[in-house]
Amino acid sequence: MKMPKTKRTYCPTCRKHTEHKVFEVKKGQPSSLSYGSKVRARKRGRARGFGNLGRYSKPAVTKFKMTGKKQTKKTDLKFQCSVCKKYHLQRKGFRTKRLELV
Repeated sequence: MKMPKTKRTYCPTCRKHTEHKVFEVKKGQPSSLSYGSKVRARKRGRARGFGNLGRYSKPAVTKFKMTGKKQTKKTDLKFQCSVCKKYHLQRKGFRTKRLELV
């Protein structure tokens, strides 16, 4: 998707609409210590041991299919106000395969 390098949008510092420069922010890697990562690792068989680990009411997980990653990632844009030179982030990202600033 093509997007202009400048955009007229609201600046929370100036409290009015001004011209902004648009930057694409590089996203960090997801944490391996998050709750979801631990659950997935447990179901995959890491740090699991033998047996049902004391949970006799539940059978062992036999069919567990991991889903693949999504084809598109959400955009992460940063705007710089041309008046006060402050940065603010975009409120809601949208999905696109490729973002090109023109």
